[in-house]
This record gives sequence, C-alpha cells and structure tokens, in this order.
Amino acid sequence: MLRREIIKSSPARENSLLSRKSSIKRTGSGFMSEANENRALLNLAALHGVESSYIDTAGQERKAGVHSLVSVLRALGVPVEGPEDAGDALREGIEKHWRRLCDPVAVAWGGRPAVIKLRIPLKLPEVRLECSLEIEGEGIFRWDRALSSLPCVKEFNVEGNHFGVRRMELPPLPPGYHRLAVNIGGIISSMLIISAPRRLYGDMAGAGGKIWGVFIPLYALSSDRSWGAGDFSDLDELLQWISQKGGDIAGTLPLLAAYLDDPLEPSPYSPVSRLFWNEFYLDVTGLDEFKESPEAISLFNSALFQEELAALRESSLVDYRQAMAVKRRVLELCAGKIFTEKGRRRQLLGRWADENPEVKCYARFRAAVEKSKSGWNAWPEAMREGTIKGRDLDPAVERYHLYVQWAAAEQLGELARKARGRGQGLYLDLPLGVHIEGYDTWREREIFVPGASTGAPPDPLCAGGQDWELPPLHPERIREQSYRYYINCIRNHLQYAGILRLDHVMGLHRLFWVPRGMPASGGVYVRYRAEEFYAILSIESHRHRSAIVGEDLGVVPGYVRKAMSRHGVPGMYVLPFEYTGESDKALRDVPANALSCLNTHDMRPFASFWEEMRENGGDFKLTSFLHKKGWLSSPTGDAMKALRGCLAHLAASASKAVLVNLEDLWLAREPQNVPGTRDQYPNWRRKAGYSMGELSGLREAGSILKKIDLIRKSRRKVKCAGRIRQKN
Repeated sequence: MLRREIIKSSPARENSLLSRKSSIKRTGSGFMSEANENRALLNLAALHGVESSYIDTAGQERKAGVHSLVSVLRALGVPVEGPEDAGDALREGIEKHWRRLCDPVAVAWGGRPAVIKLRIPLKLPEVRLECSLEIEGEGIFRWDRALSSLPCVKEFNVEGNHFGVRRMELPPLPPGYHRLAVNIGGIISSMLIISAPRRLYGDMAGAGGKIWGVFIPLYALSSDRSWGAGDFSDLDELLQWISQKGGDIAGTLPLLAAYLDDPLEPSPYSPVSRLFWNEFYLDVTGLDEFKESPEAISLFNSALFQEELAALRESSLVDYRQAMAVKRRVLELCAGKIFTEKGRRRQLLGRWADENPEVKCYARFRAAVEKSKSGWNAWPEAMREGTIKGRDLDPAVERYHLYVQWAAAEQLGELARKARGRGQGLYLDLPLGVHIEGYDTWREREIFVPGASTGAPPDPLCAGGQDWELPPLHPERIREQSYRYYINCIRNHLQYAGILRLDHVMGLHRLFWVPRGMPASGGVYVRYRAEEFYAILSIESHRHRSAIVGEDLGVVPGYVRKAMSRHGVPGMYVLPFEYTGESDKALRDVPANALSCLNTHDMRPFASFWEEMRENGGDFKLTSFLHKKGWLSSPTGDAMKALRGCLAHLAASASKAVLVNLEDLWLAREPQNVPGTRDQYPNWRRKAGYSMGELSGLREAGSILKKIDLIRKSRRKVKCAGRIRQKN
C-alpha cells in the first residue's frame, strides 16, 4: 500500500539505560515530582522501544503526549495507568531485563562467529557454564566451561544487585536457525541464533536482474470462462501472453484468505490470514472433483446458474459477495464428493493436511466464524482462548475450508511450476498486517497487540493522520516466539513467488502505532529489531531462490535505505515521484538495485498523471528530457507517445526489473484504490477495460511490450559482455 509516513531523519538511539554502566535506585519517599514522573515515563518508553517524538515533513519535532505514551505502553503490556506509575514500571522492566541470562535472539552475519552476551549476577559463586547448541539439520552439541573463562566487558548495578556482561563467542555456523541453551548454576535461558548471508538472494527470475513484466490485480482480470473475476487460470494465461512478448514476471495484489460474506472485507491488505489463500481465485472448472461430479456439472450447466455467471461477467465491478456465493455452491459439491468417496484424491488431501496441520485449525476457525456469525472477539471465553468444540461449528463447513485450501495450494503450486518452466516468475505481495477479527490474530493472540493499530501520522495529504485498523505485532513477543509466525508467513509466499514485495518495508524498523480509541494524530512510533528481520529474509530468500523487494515509497529515513542497500533489498522507483521539474534533468537517475514502474495500485494511472503534467506545463520538460535521451523523436503532448518514452527510459535503465501496469497500455484513467476512501470509491472492485481474450488484439499494447523486451535484453547482453571483458 502506498502511504505517506512521517519519519525521523536518523535511526533511533539505543536505550541509554541499558547501553552504559548505570545504577538504578528507589527514591525512598514513594512520591515523585511531576518532572521526575515525566522523565521516568520517557525512560520507560525508551526501554520498551517507544519513541517519544518524531520529525514531521516540515522539519518540526512533534512530541508524543503523555496519554499517547501511557496508552501504547499499556498496549505493550507494561503495568502503567499514568505517569505516576512510570518509576515502578521502569524499575520492574530493567530488573526483568537483567534477570534474563541472554536476549531471545542473536544474529550472526556472513558466516562470522556468533557473539553472545550473558548477563551474570556478580555474587554468583564460581560455577561452570553448561551449553547446548542445536544446529539446524546437524544435531545437538554440548559442552561446559568455567564461567570465569569468559571476559567480563561491562558491569551494572541494578537495585543494589551487581551484574556483569560476559562475552561468549560461538564458532561459525552454517546458514539457518540454531538454538542455544545455557545453564549457569541452575539459571537457564535459551535463544535463537540466526546465521544468515549478509545479502539477500538477488537474482530475479534467474535472469541476472534485467527483467520485466506486467502488473494487474487478479480480481480485475476477466475472460470468457472466469466467474465475474479473474482466477488462477487467468493469471496463467496472462503469464503465457507476456511470455510471447518476452516478459518474465506477472505481478498482482495479495491473494490471501478474506472475509467475502458476513463480514465482508475485500481489501487484499486486510486478510483473514497471511498463511492461507483465497478460494475466490480458484478455477472451479479446473478441479478434478468438478469434472467427476455429475451434481456440480449439472448445477454449472443449468440455465439459472449460467444467467448468474453472465450477470457477474457483464458487470464493470467485481461483486465479491455474489461471486463468492455462486462459486461456493459448486465448491461445496466438490468438497462433498471428495470426502464421501475415499479414492486417491482423498488420500492426497489427507496426506497434505497431515503435513500442514495448521490448516486443520484454520478450517475449524472459519467454520466457527460462519456458525457464530460474529468475529472471534465476541465469542465465549473458551472459544476466544482457542478451544473450538464440535457444537461450535458445522462439520461440512469445516471440510469445505479444508478442501478449498488444498485446492488453492494445488492450483497455485501448478501455476508457479508452469511459470518457472517457462523461465518466468510470480510477483506476489505480502501485506503489512491482518484483519483484527481474522484467524492470525486469534491463533497467535500472544504476539498481536489488540490495544493499538498501525497507521501513519498527520501530513499535508492527510491532516488527521491515518489509522489502518491493523493490529501490530508485539516487538518483543515475536522475538520470544523465535519469529515462528513471521517465518511461516514468508515461507508461505516464497514457495510460489519468484519475487516477493514487502508492503511498507519501513515496518521492519518501526511502525506508527495508534492507541485504540484515539485519533491517528495521537499515535507514536514503536521500534522493531530490523537486523533480525533482514536475517530471516536473507535465509528464506536464499532457500527458495526468490528475490525480495521493499516498498519504500513516501518519506523514508536514510537509515532504512542504508539497511536495504547493506542487505541487498531492492527498493521501488516510481516515475512520478522522481520527477524533479528541472529543465535539464526532469527525472532522477534510476538506481540499479530497484524495481521501476510508472505507478502503483494506490496511484492514478499514467493517463491521469499525464493530464496533470500537461495542465501544469510539465509535459514539455519531461518529454524534452526523454527526447534528449533518444526515447522520443521530439517533445510531445501526446499521452501514448509519452507513455512509450517513459517506459523505454525505464527499460533502458540499470534497474533490476521493470513492471508495467497493464491498464496503462490502453491509457486507463481510474486507479484500483483511492487511499482514505471507503464507500466513496469502488476500491478493489474495478475490472480491467479489456478481457484476456481481447489483449491479443491490442496491437499498440503488444508493440510497447515488445519494445521494452528488446531494450531490456539488449541491456542484459551489454551487462553480460561487460562481465566477460572484465574476466578476460
């Protein structure tokens, strides 16, 4: 999602209370002055990664209000009701930190030794340190040594208790997730050690990076055989079509599970789960169960059913509720067939479900939601806490959700395999968060923060700020969980994706939290452990041989882009944002480590952008620049010629990938989503102006794509030739 975000110009400081020798003592009186209370509150916020101020787009410091700080701290689980509680909560937090032998996670980069810092009470008698290291895929190794053999690098006095920080260095570890357990005199702690290549896998689609493709939301595709919205077979047909033009990738919006009845939330950025897929995109007629079910075929061929399909196809907007209801009637027959006839397919489903046990829990959850007709936060306590019994659901609905997830895994897997066989890849999108009443927030209650939601602070485009109504992940509890949920989300996508786009990549570093019940203007920033996220992304990208792109649009702090560059994460170059208005150089240079495009789903298509350029006199500057570059015969006000010139410029650039909005090829004018709107605009519903069958007849579109391919491949050859010359 494209969002404008206010950020600081420098990275957050390390908490000074824990990064230097310090002494924390009680006041003794039980009373603190208002100044001391506020100072304690600021220190408490810093201890928990809550930033007490930020710099807005005007360069002014905006300080967080006391109520905002208290509310976010309380959402984090800190025992504080007001600033008067900050002193006690601060002492408790510091003591808790020092009583843990080690942090829950450590990162070792590039095969270097992992350095572990152990917090040891100095009054502890001379004991031996017992260690157990489980190396992923290799077994468990145990050893012990005298504690005094470890160098003490710092000493701290916490409430009269003296601690020393001792440094232990492990041997270099292979890339992977390893577990270290330490036992010092009966004090036991464990941690995850992530050993990762410093840079992520960087070869996009196996083509050296000089690739191109098209983007279109899958729901916006249509064909003579689809049921009112695009499906996985339509996406395969699109990939085949661009393959004929030389294209490497097809990109779309998130394809994750959604509520499409009651409740109804079609936004792809508010999914029920980031672990499961949306059966809305199944090609029903491609299922074996459909082909072998007389009941399903009879229903499909009935006059009334065909009339319903015709109405869905003819509509210019996607009707999610009706389209899903129509599709589900047939899918339920398919599910009924496979569960009543114990053949080979039933065995395959059973084996898949046993290998993916989480899907069974997901199916029960969805069935319980449908029976209760409410979100899980309104359920009885036992159900909220995770206990769903037989009486809480309809078994047929549970079987339905199990079946459609298996079917989605089959069709999406086959789609990815066929694309890879042609040398192509899928460009998938991982949303920032999930629906507050979704499966993930129920299943992973301990790591989501229900008392806040993510958003963006006030800026000139949105004076009141933005509340995206997505519960954030708890920065420390995800570490204590060893990032299990996050790793599973990444793996779920990379098993199919050649390229994965991370929505709002700044969220790896920090997120703007809006306390529940407060306006977005009252939000504050909360920090995360970015290096631990990058380490996970590095391991998974290399294991799946998939590239990862970070959506870094809007105002981005320098330290975020430095981290992205350090770890080889391409950002995005979106041409309208790079227009300078200068006569001699109308566009900024395209970085090599970037995915370049003309717009995103949150922006106006090129034709609308071009109209504004003409109104403001920018068309001459831009096309003069393109003319000097050799991509236009002369400056022009013609939208199609300008489109060709802009795309040629991107194609000739050093960027790793060029992504073309399919709708720009016929100069569509309306965006797929208008941020900040709901009923005022048909977000996530607008179909493309041409069907899959009509694309082959668009000669201008085909000509543009052929030109892009010619330019990209010529640049690829130049790059390869340069490498050969360097070797010689």
